[in-house]
Amino acid sequence: QVPLVESGGGLVQTGGSLRLSCAASGLTFRTYAMGWFRQAPGKEREFVAAISWRGGRTYYADSVKGRFAISRDNAKDSVSLQMNSLKPEDTAVYYCAAGSVYSSGDYYKGQNYDHWGQGTQVSVSS
Repeated sequence: QVPLVESGGGLVQTGGSLRLSCAASGLTFRTYAMGWFRQAPGKEREFVAAISWRGGRTYYADSVKGRFAISRDNAKDSVSLQMNSLKPEDTAVYYCAAGSVYSSGDYYKGQNYDHWGQGTQVSVSS
């Protein structure tokens, strides 16, 4: 059973919006920090956004600050990523991840996340 399943990806024009969702199962979701990462063709995986287990702290990559917003619903075991003002450089496979992360600096590092989804493709046309 895959513990994390992403949805909401697709093709959008520059300036458009998408909302990604990630549903968790088989995890004590509320105890995990949640993150979104992305990987573009030929590039390394990079951090996009993260949220603490209670939702009180959020973290963003500089490239998406002011455009993306992460949120979570612990009652529904889900986390979302609202993406606005999309750019062609946002094109990538987006992954949801869950981890036992507590220190601020650790949210940005994929190695600190224990569970990963299979990814959802986001494509932004120019």
